[in-house]
Amino acid sequence: MTKPTTTNTGTPVESDNESLTAGTQGPILLHDHYLIEKLAQFNRERVPERIVHAKGAGAYGELVVTNDVSRYTKAKLFQPGARTESLVRFSTVAGEQGSPDTWRDPRGFAVKFYTEDGNYDLVGNNTPVFFIKDPIKFPDFIRSQKRLPGNGLRDHNMQWDFWTLRPETAHQVTWLMGDRGIPKTYRHMNGYGSHTYQWINAAGERFWVKYHFKTDQGVDYLTQADADRIAGENADYHRKDLWDAIERGEFPSWTVHVQVMPVAEAEGYRFNPFDLTKVWSHKDYPLIEVGKWTLNRNPANYFVDIEQAAFEPSNVVPGIGFSPDKMLLGRVFAYADAHRYRIGTNYAQLPPNLPRAAAVNSYSKEGAMRYFYNDASVPVYAPNSFGGPHADPALAPDGGLWEFDPTMVRAGYVEHVEDGDFTQAGTLVREVLNDDQRDRLVSNIVGHVLGGVQEPVLSRVFEYWTNVDPDLGKRVEEGVRAGLDGASTPAPSQG
Repeated sequence: MTKPTTTNTGTPVESDNESLTAGTQGPILLHDHYLIEKLAQFNRERVPERIVHAKGAGAYGELVVTNDVSRYTKAKLFQPGARTESLVRFSTVAGEQGSPDTWRDPRGFAVKFYTEDGNYDLVGNNTPVFFIKDPIKFPDFIRSQKRLPGNGLRDHNMQWDFWTLRPETAHQVTWLMGDRGIPKTYRHMNGYGSHTYQWINAAGERFWVKYHFKTDQGVDYLTQADADRIAGENADYHRKDLWDAIERGEFPSWTVHVQVMPVAEAEGYRFNPFDLTKVWSHKDYPLIEVGKWTLNRNPANYFVDIEQAAFEPSNVVPGIGFSPDKMLLGRVFAYADAHRYRIGTNYAQLPPNLPRAAAVNSYSKEGAMRYFYNDASVPVYAPNSFGGPHADPALAPDGGLWEFDPTMVRAGYVEHVEDGDFTQAGTLVREVLNDDQRDRLVSNIVGHVLGGVQEPVLSRVFEYWTNVDPDLGKRVEEGVRAGLDGASTPAPSQG
């Protein structure tokens, strides 16, 4: 039997087809409540899109711990044999909701673990580094990658102006202009926590850690030409690929690893280990396997499960804490605040954000769209004498406990021996990329620069890449000059 249509409050609806009018030729009447409800709901179907990472896709999955890392952390989700449900959202960074999935852009890689101690959110990218190292520059960076206010167009000159004025971007821009700037699919890219986090074991010992999610499908990429073609054919190429793979039972998986640095080694390390523009040497701190992470369930409703999902690095659990990573500390505030603006102050009560296995005993109250609330007998303040919940230092997350100088200053990171902005970018070019990858890097840079970069920014682009690697800088300049003169072929590899 067909179910009758009702209003949002359950009242049966007389018609789905005709509005209430004053006669067959008369005006529509304002008291047609169902019509008004439908139109008003339709007008409000969209929440504001994310300022960053607006376009994305996601799925549910499970982390299974296959190795014993309990010597480093007491976090329950990382204990041997633990199985933890999770939600992931992959995304592009600079584009809007309708932008093509295959634009050259970093990819967001945000994972929410539903642990018995509450939600743990690991918010990272498909690159182990980022463009900047201090959050005060984040709004400027994002605005430089978005659109010009006058004509509403994205502008390569604006992008390169920011990049070349901030040499700390060199490492990330080298990743971006290389093969991994356009992954073949979300399934064919690695994920990284990127930031430096803190792990604490049962004995109270502390370690600095970095997360690596290595794709079991193999890292693969799209050429610029293929990406441009696909952007015109199917703007949702990556979203569709992820959905289809899970629907046919081809569940994508990643092997989770960490790098672990004893706290005492950080101060004397050759570069500052909390600088988000740097990677740690795998020779110094080898990857330690943690477990297998598999995506096995598509969202039941994209808007509810993915668009309303809220990931925030402030969500940590006992055994995991923060570090002096300035970008991480800035995001601890910024992400939660963005969710309060975008989907409301009670966003944690929405289905994808609601803890699965942990009880919520909070003194938060009221606010728009409040659904869960305490019994009337529970006090609304703390401390109290009437049995309300109370804080227990023995159970609380470990947060950001570390020793630091209490003097307030505005200063960059303490520079270590190898902390040059161009050092790791140059190492990536010379020692990690092969000849073919270097050729594509040159071609991608040249093509991007020819998309509208002008003086005085253009000269800084050549200087920027020369500082990364002299041969690379020479080839980029030759390729751009040739393109400006009507040619388009970059100089051949000298590697």
